[in-house]
Amino acid sequence: MFFVNTTTLAILENNTRDITLSFAMEHFSFLLLLAIKIHSADAQFNGYNCDANLHSRFPGEKDILVFCGVQTITIKINFCPVLFSGYSETDLALNGRHGNAHCRGFINNSTFPTVVIFTINLNTLEGCGNSLVVSAAQGLNALGNISMVQFGNISGYIDTPDPPTIISYLPGLLYKYSCSYPLEYLINNTQLASSSAAISVKDSNGTFISTLNLLLYNDSAYNLPLVIPPVGLPLKTKVYAAVKATNLDGRWHVFMDYCYTTPSGHPNDEHRYDLFFSCTKDPQTTVIENGRSQMGKFSFEVFRFVKHKNQKMSPVFLHCVTKLCKADDCPFLTPVSAIVYIYLSLRLLCQIVQFDLSF
Repeated sequence: MFFVNTTTLAILENNTRDITLSFAMEHFSFLLLLAIKIHSADAQFNGYNCDANLHSRFPGEKDILVFCGVQTITIKINFCPVLFSGYSETDLALNGRHGNAHCRGFINNSTFPTVVIFTINLNTLEGCGNSLVVSAAQGLNALGNISMVQFGNISGYIDTPDPPTIISYLPGLLYKYSCSYPLEYLINNTQLASSSAAISVKDSNGTFISTLNLLLYNDSAYNLPLVIPPVGLPLKTKVYAAVKATNLDGRWHVFMDYCYTTPSGHPNDEHRYDLFFSCTKDPQTTVIENGRSQMGKFSFEVFRFVKHKNQKMSPVFLHCVTKLCKADDCPFLTPVSAIVYIYLSLRLLCQIVQFDLSF
């Protein structure tokens, strides 16, 4: 009887925080190398950008990079140690899907060292076996308060195939990766002299959405954008509002949880008037569509704040807290149910529009 040392363990953990527009993104990557310690002959790198002095070895901690973006996750693996271990680029695949060409990477030999690049589209991430899990942990929310904060975690692995034999003299390679996305944000107030606003999110923010819009319309068909005249809108004018998501795959629907107005544009202004919140709504407010598609709709009538009685115009600022829910689960968020289970939440507390009201 004899024992063989069969395992070499290397773990790579990258904690990189990119901050753009006050958003935070963390990405983590892990590499697990299970290798039988064998004596290899001189590696033949076959014209790839590899250095025999640096890369005649099994993969190590610095051989994997993960970039967590808005639309895609990009993974780069140092190909030279993979070659040294006895494999080609076609032997690496996402989540064991070796028979699916879409789940393999591609070679980039224009860099040093040569890398294998995997691109995961967030709209079709399950196609190659990736998983999405939403969890909550105590931390600082978008307003800077301690609360339960939600995160979306996308994870998976890249491996080499198992041989059909009982034993193998080649190492088994297993790379694990994950991207963690915070799901609650506060959009800073920005005064906008128009009837719509778009919140655009760059790749480094690590969110599932690239654009959310709060739009104002003049008609119930939502075809004519609201044009605010210089003299302001007459009181009791009916305004049609919509919260719309774009560049969002079909699994998610928009759910408007709370929409209200303030006279100052500050979302925490103590002077506020609620249009609707859960089962409670203003008598002149109608929720037309909510949680059934990627566009939530409601209407309200123009009013003025009493504190503006000495002003010719009464500025009104609209704010909406919007959540995203999986299409099958949105009914559980509607006011007829006491169950509120948030799969994904994105807080849109932005000064959306200022319009002047005549009286």
